[in-house]
Amino acid sequence: MYPKVGELPTPLRGPQDLDTLDTLADSGDVNETPFNVFIGHNLGHRVFAMSVPFRKFADISAVANNRENGPIAQRALDENHAKKLAVYMVKGLVSAAKMKREITGKPIPETFDALLRLLGEQPYFSLQPLVCNIRNVPMGGTGPGGIRGFRLETPSGETASFKVFLSERHVLWVVDGQHRRHAADMAMTFLDQVRQSGKYPGKGAVLFVEKGRQVTDDEMLVWNEAYDAARSYATLTVEVHLGLDVEQERQLFHDLNRLGKKVDASLAFQFDGSNPITHFIKRNLAGDLGLSITDSEAKDWSEDTGSLVLKDLVAINATAFLNKGNVAGATPAVIEPREEAVMEMWSRVVEIPNFGSNRAKEKTVAAQPVVLKALAKITYDLNFNNRRPDNAQEVFGEFIAGIPNIDFSHDNPMWRYYEMTEEERSASGLEGLSSYLPDDESGNRDLGSYQGGFMRFGAKHNDIYPILGDMIRWSLGLPNRHAKGRFGDLDLSGLDLNL
Repeated sequence: MYPKVGELPTPLRGPQDLDTLDTLADSGDVNETPFNVFIGHNLGHRVFAMSVPFRKFADISAVANNRENGPIAQRALDENHAKKLAVYMVKGLVSAAKMKREITGKPIPETFDALLRLLGEQPYFSLQPLVCNIRNVPMGGTGPGGIRGFRLETPSGETASFKVFLSERHVLWVVDGQHRRHAADMAMTFLDQVRQSGKYPGKGAVLFVEKGRQVTDDEMLVWNEAYDAARSYATLTVEVHLGLDVEQERQLFHDLNRLGKKVDASLAFQFDGSNPITHFIKRNLAGDLGLSITDSEAKDWSEDTGSLVLKDLVAINATAFLNKGNVAGATPAVIEPREEAVMEMWSRVVEIPNFGSNRAKEKTVAAQPVVLKALAKITYDLNFNNRRPDNAQEVFGEFIAGIPNIDFSHDNPMWRYYEMTEEERSASGLEGLSSYLPDDESGNRDLGSYQGGFMRFGAKHNDIYPILGDMIRWSLGLPNRHAKGRFGDLDLSGLDLNL
């Protein structure tokens, strides 16, 4: 409500008793929403720092990536990236609901932890501030046509914050954060569907691993409280720039997204406490097996300490668990049942002669990550591939038992198969290997080079490790994955069949 001046509310009353439309716009709109903000000056330019309820942000903002809606100042939306963020937000909202129970002294049902475990638990949740711009105001938001507001003071007269009034015309155009905005909308859609239908979505906002299942009463309690968090005390932090034109928005988008330095992969994995594969590496490989892990790779093999680079370990285990090159989308529900088989592989790997020793790369090719990826690929195919053979467990046992006996020396002629003539292959005892390998007419067959007594495999791991896996299968007498049978005669090396 507005205070009255005479018989009319203040916004309808000007200095001349009758307001013009311009004066009316300057005074305010009848549908204004108040927000408490802090006023800052980012490199001299006035900005608002404000908190917006999680559920409300999409309603008061827009993204300039649609030509029909005006000038473009944003890139196209990546739906998959937004979906990953949405899952993260749902986890954060469940964590927020759990935290509220802790603060208020209420008992915490086990379902909170069970759902967080299925979604992927981690020690802390937070979203970086979004950056927006209000276009249709003067630069800095002051002067005619600006944003109405007043100072909020403490009893001692100090400025606490400012209360500003944003109307429907004050759209927050997203400069940095359109994927967070879309993800927040997806998270709310998911919570709405779960609460209204009593089932986990099987299409649309699929953010939960168990699609189409009925929601239990205990789970519904959690989702209701997560929804309450989204519409009340869980907020998004927004930095609002004032009066930028489209060219300035584009420059700001560039500066925010291109001037930052990307975090080194190994450091990122070291700090990440959310992914179950990195948990497995730290707990089982570094902890139980005592593998030495480092953040940086020694370029000179003579300086190799035998430690494995963390980012390489992540890629190797992503292959073993998921048949993928990265750990994106890994959840405890998928990873934990597979840990025993992958651990069996690593327990044998550490028994390979000279593995993990000083200057290991000079002593064994098994110290090269691409060879370990080959072992990981076989582990995946024999345990988790939907088209694994009927006797896969028996074959996997033979594979595990044979790992320490494989000739992983640099001098093994098998690694140089593609550099040899037919006569050299025959003289080296490699007859029959060709039937295990993919057709020579397709794909990259440059595995690397043998120089100075060392076999150095190439950098194109995705091309190389499936072939090394075929060579290892042949050397152990395991079934040929290219032979007719359960696997057919297709090269499955690049496919993720665990859909």
